[in-house]
Amino acid sequence: MKKFIMGKKIGMTQIFTEEGKVVPVTVLEAGPCVVTQRKTMMKEGYNSIQIGFGDVSLGKLSKPRKGLFEKSNLGGKRFLKEFRLDDCGQFSVGDVVKVDSFAIGDSVDVSGISKGKGYAGPIKRWNAHRLKETHGTGPVHRHGGSLGAASDPSRVMKGKKMAGHLGAEKVTVQNLKVVDVDVENNLMLIKGAVPGPRGGVICVIDSKKV
Repeated sequence: MKKFIMGKKIGMTQIFTEEGKVVPVTVLEAGPCVVTQRKTMMKEGYNSIQIGFGDVSLGKLSKPRKGLFEKSNLGGKRFLKEFRLDDCGQFSVGDVVKVDSFAIGDSVDVSGISKGKGYAGPIKRWNAHRLKETHGTGPVHRHGGSLGAASDPSRVMKGKKMAGHLGAEKVTVQNLKVVDVDVENNLMLIKGAVPGPRGGVICVIDSKKV
């Protein structure tokens, strides 16, 4: 069965193994999540489960989302995420997905929104080289330089690596290992770094078997 859960990034720390080795880990508050909707092949054309994470009062939600929770007699959830499944018959609206569905040693993919860094130049955004700062270079040593367009084609080609908005986009880190699971406190420790700032919402699914 496919494993999935939503959560919140708490931060990074380190733990020690029995052999005395240091392991960098990211602490996640994973769940509990509630199944808010189930979609089937017969009705919607595909099988999926929608889960909600993070309590919120119904008065703070939009009317369509408020109606979803009132229809299913569930409390309001701040974040919703849909996961496609081959068969969702084992889930029902109102079921709770907890962190105990994962075990130590599981290989998982973690998705989140990366840290937003605002408007950045080509050096910070694309690791471009700068010009030398002597012998007539002038105040352009961190500029993008020539864009390569002449009378033909008289335009900048799509995909040119230029200055622009950096970060604040969906990033998925694959094949991370679950180091520890704390069922009582809804915590999951994953080896390595995951996308996003502290407090950012993340999604964890088991890695696809190759």
